[in-house]
Amino acid sequence: MAGRRRVSGSSGVAVCLLLASLAGCGGQTATDAARDQVQRLLDRRAAAVLHHDPAAYAATGTRAPYAALKAVPFATWSYRVTALRRSGGHATADAELRYRVSGYDRAPVTAARTLTLSTTADGKWYVDSDRPEKKSAQQLWDQGPVSVVRGRSSLVLGVGQSGPALKGYAGLADHAVPAVSDAWGTGWSRHVVVIVPRSLDGMAGLLGSPASNYRGIAAVTTGEAGGTGQAPADRIIVNPEAYGMLGPLGRQVVLTHETTHVATRAHTDPATPLWLSEGYADWAGYRRTGRTPDQAAPELSRAVADGEVPAALPADKDFGFAGDATRLAQAYEGGWLACRMIAAHWGEQRLDAFYRAVGAHDRRAGAVEDALKKELNTTLDRFTAQWRAYLRAQLG
Repeated sequence: MAGRRRVSGSSGVAVCLLLASLAGCGGQTATDAARDQVQRLLDRRAAAVLHHDPAAYAATGTRAPYAALKAVPFATWSYRVTALRRSGGHATADAELRYRVSGYDRAPVTAARTLTLSTTADGKWYVDSDRPEKKSAQQLWDQGPVSVVRGRSSLVLGVGQSGPALKGYAGLADHAVPAVSDAWGTGWSRHVVVIVPRSLDGMAGLLGSPASNYRGIAAVTTGEAGGTGQAPADRIIVNPEAYGMLGPLGRQVVLTHETTHVATRAHTDPATPLWLSEGYADWAGYRRTGRTPDQAAPELSRAVADGEVPAALPADKDFGFAGDATRLAQAYEGGWLACRMIAAHWGEQRLDAFYRAVGAHDRRAGAVEDALKKELNTTLDRFTAQWRAYLRAQLG
């Protein structure tokens, strides 16, 4: 047909050879080949981590990261190269790091990493650096050598912390786990991972957010809401600066509060308002400590004494770490007193059932209202009015 020519014989071979230098006749480009080589290099590097083989790790390039992470008990560790940008004998790789901590993670933690590499005269690739991808959160070993302390029900990982200090965190966590189980039940993992960086800046680096968001916050818990069973164990990340300002009771309340988030995660989803999730965690934290409402809710106590009783339960926006500190404190205190009121008026089992009923919804609209009707036989308006009266009675 017009416009078509049949290419045959040796001329076809010549065309194929010419194209092979560009895209290959079923072969690879130079970049594809380099990407495969880098992937194999990172596979060897991962195997060295898992087999605790510093010599094999050093054979893949810079050995500095190994000293920082060697004490962490990894069950798995792997890289997947997602992109490679090559320039002569140098390259930059984007990779997905996946790892599990032995005995604690049900599924891998995933972290975005950027690695720089170079080749030697014999064409072999070596890792020059391995760091978090831009705007991604750090891993603890990015901040220095990790020390590890094991408790009965806890694993504490720290950077720049003494052994006795980490043992102290483990003791508090080991006390928190049975306390939470006594309040919530035993249908959760009943162990926690506590991360203690060197400073507030270290905490912010692990969370991928500005340090100003967490100043004055003693600890936070990270994890996936909804309890799919495919997420790794939650991490309790401590701000050692704010935590260090607390007394013994305050430190225990904080660790028990955060451990409660780990326990309740499977029943916490977007339908759960923060006044309930944070209020329940505070209720579990203060439970059986003997702390009175005036002692545990000083900001709200002052407001009620001034005649400023909140008109409604705290909204999610009131819990913003970067917002007004007094408003934040009052939100936590208001949520705690709402849960305390449920436990006192309806009983602790009803409080647990109410929490689970709210989390059983897949959306916020109607979740609290339905759970109030089903578990407490009340409406949101009546509950709010009862809560406001409770604030006056307890704090007035």
